[in-house]
Amino acid sequence: MITGVRGDVAWQDADQARTVAFNVSGRYVTLTVEIVLGLLMLPFNTRHLGASAYGLWMLATSIVGYFPVLELGYGAAMERFVAHNRALRNGTAINEIASTLVFVYGVIGLAALAVLATIAYHLGAMFDLSPAQARTGGLVLLLVSLQFTLGLPFAIFGALVNGFQRTYLNSVVGTIVAITVAAVNAVVLLAGGGLVELVAATTAVRMLSYIAYRSNAYRVFPPLRIRPSLFRLRRLREVTGFSVYMLLNDAANKLNYATDPIVIAAALSMGAVAMWTVAQRLAYIVHRLTNQLGEVLFPIVVDCDTGQRAARLKDVLVHGTRLSLAMVIPSAGALALLAYPVVIGWTGQEFQTAAPVLQVLAVVVIMRVGAWTSGTVLQGGGYHRLLALTNIASAVTNVILSVILVRTHGLLGVAYATLVPLSIRAIAILAPMACRRVGMSVAAFVSRAVWPAVWPAAVVLGALAVMRDPASVSLVGAVAQGAVCGLIYLMVFIGVAIGREDRARYLGKLRSIAGWSALEAA
Repeated sequence: MITGVRGDVAWQDADQARTVAFNVSGRYVTLTVEIVLGLLMLPFNTRHLGASAYGLWMLATSIVGYFPVLELGYGAAMERFVAHNRALRNGTAINEIASTLVFVYGVIGLAALAVLATIAYHLGAMFDLSPAQARTGGLVLLLVSLQFTLGLPFAIFGALVNGFQRTYLNSVVGTIVAITVAAVNAVVLLAGGGLVELVAATTAVRMLSYIAYRSNAYRVFPPLRIRPSLFRLRRLREVTGFSVYMLLNDAANKLNYATDPIVIAAALSMGAVAMWTVAQRLAYIVHRLTNQLGEVLFPIVVDCDTGQRAARLKDVLVHGTRLSLAMVIPSAGALALLAYPVVIGWTGQEFQTAAPVLQVLAVVVIMRVGAWTSGTVLQGGGYHRLLALTNIASAVTNVILSVILVRTHGLLGVAYATLVPLSIRAIAILAPMACRRVGMSVAAFVSRAVWPAVWPAAVVLGALAVMRDPASVSLVGAVAQGAVCGLIYLMVFIGVAIGREDRARYLGKLRSIAGWSALEAA
């Protein structure tokens, strides 16, 4: 077991409230930067590259986009076992697991690169491209493939940082890389470069960023050693026993949310797919914006489970669920009530059919985010098999219901097919089993975690439903109403719903994080 001065630094526990705040804030900053840059760069790239070249680029990234399944769930497993062994102060195990998975990912990456190189060589024949397009597309696919396959073993370093609850360090790198890639993108195109030069330059930036992720890993865990001699089959078996269920979970998620457009295209039309996509993207944005807290709780749950800190685990379940609901219910609820002006103001009158679909998908987002902490507690607390198998069952049920309901109820039928099994799983399985895991009654969970977030939303959203203008199609007006709704909800939630003790606790944590003495008086 690794000890000593440098090793001991790795085991020091920082202020967890501050760490969680940094992690969540970092994720929000990176997410915001990526969304803004994506909105700005897409029209810039299409204008300078042209539709044909841009289409080749998207084709290449779409092909590589199928290969992340080769991650095989080892990323989440690495994060889980790093957090577990950190709690046990077992640095030797961390080094053995990291070395083993770097080797495994290296082999997988080489195999994937060989397959992708073969696809690149035959790209013209596969997609009926002209010789010039085939050459350009093949080079672009090779460059994107190289970035992905080299990134596989380096992903271990990012997972290690997350396992040490220092996600904000990866967020810093991600934000810098996103800005740098956008800048290099603009410089190359403004200088007259073509698609190959653009992809080569941006790929080089992303591959150089792997060094930064590696440096982060050594920063949080100075005794880290990646050595071929540390490869252990028993560690691979140990990690695979967890990762296989994470792979099933990821497959279920793809089945849940990626098959709907296929079902719609087969039963309805491509125009219906476009309607669905508009609603799905808006719902996805709200999901990303409200679920960042849940994303950083996993290593904390593993740490509590390993240290057998039942009271702390119960605290994570209660406050994680409460705060997640407090973020998602007013956001997704306001989006549902203002679906028509949001959809029409963003995409035009011809897409208004997407509005009722968005209303149902907004409820789906509430269920997903609201149950995320329960799922995390089960995943990190030894119930990962239950989590994966119920997710598979929910996904299969979703597909079956979609095929049935799309013919009788159209797009709304597909939306309800997503909502029903997901809601049953969240309410009847995840929440009760998470309560059982932490030794808490369902009634106490509802009273402490759910009710304080729900009743202020019922009041505020009820007022919004009465006061909104049903005839309005102004996107700006809808955003303003939603912002006011969120502000009022926040005041009611903090000022009344959570009670004096939790209010003092939250404000105390906020004061500790921000170092703002004025909050002490409040």
